[in-house]
Amino acid sequence: MAKDHYSVLGVPRTAEPDEIQRAYRKLARKYHPDVNREPDAGDRFKEIGEAYEILSDPENRARYDRFGADFRQYAGSGAGPGGGGTRWGSGGPRPGPRPGPRPGRGPYGNAHVDMGGDVDWEDLLGGWFRQQAGGPSRGADHEAELWLTVEEAVRGGRRTVRLAQSDGDTRDYDVDVPPGVLDGQRIRLAGEGAAGREGGPPGDLQLTVRLLPDSRYRLKGRDIYLDLPVSPSEAALGAKIKTQAPTGTVTITVPEGSSSGRRLRLRGQGMPNPRGLPGHLYAELKIMVPPSPNKEERKLYQKLGSISDFNPREKQ
Repeated sequence: MAKDHYSVLGVPRTAEPDEIQRAYRKLARKYHPDVNREPDAGDRFKEIGEAYEILSDPENRARYDRFGADFRQYAGSGAGPGGGGTRWGSGGPRPGPRPGPRPGRGPYGNAHVDMGGDVDWEDLLGGWFRQQAGGPSRGADHEAELWLTVEEAVRGGRRTVRLAQSDGDTRDYDVDVPPGVLDGQRIRLAGEGAAGREGGPPGDLQLTVRLLPDSRYRLKGRDIYLDLPVSPSEAALGAKIKTQAPTGTVTITVPEGSSSGRRLRLRGQGMPNPRGLPGHLYAELKIMVPPSPNKEERKLYQKLGSISDFNPREKQ
């Protein structure tokens, strides 16, 4: 028996579109195969995408509410030539606008990163007039979300994303991710959208970057923050400590006399910036003491307490 798509997303049948979108994003992060290693996570992720595909499209949702799991056999012929674009979630296509720049090849093969900009009115209105007049017209764009780890966003590289097609089949797309891509930015794969009408050019595939949550790192713009645990002796006497960062292994110099909460900056070790200076990496010190000091440690702490006049509760 087919599962109820509302139950899959955990929302009521009266849910508003933004409530459905929030539920989808929360579950997609939880069950994404790169994060969740449970055996059934992949199937659950696909199930969530299919539910969102249907419930995020007003027309599909209306048919689903009326006819249930067999709603597809009652679908009409579609929007027809000149209809709106198509957006893809993890499950399949759904109607939506076609944002972003015009097709073209950028420095990363067929991938172009949309950094923002003005609307191309000639492309937008010119295409509308061409559609009204008949003849060749450009195919609709498709949209999907591309989930990346923080490391993948920092380093870039090739990723393969599998997307469901409108006919229920799946297709793999190779995506060249440029270093330094941020959450919410778009990567456009030129010519990978819907076929054009009457010999017109195909649309594009628009991928919106989404960063998977990572308890190790916090991002603020292009700056990356991490916690650096240190021992009392390292904080008091200073140390050079190696730790893992999104860019790889880094060495952080801890000055002597450091306290918890102190932030140490590594210039240019944050998120790369294709249009300017990279962000910085900030390590926030967290002084950790042994939960159960051994006999010798206890003696040393007692001796230190008897000879030191340092009082952290007094202003220095």
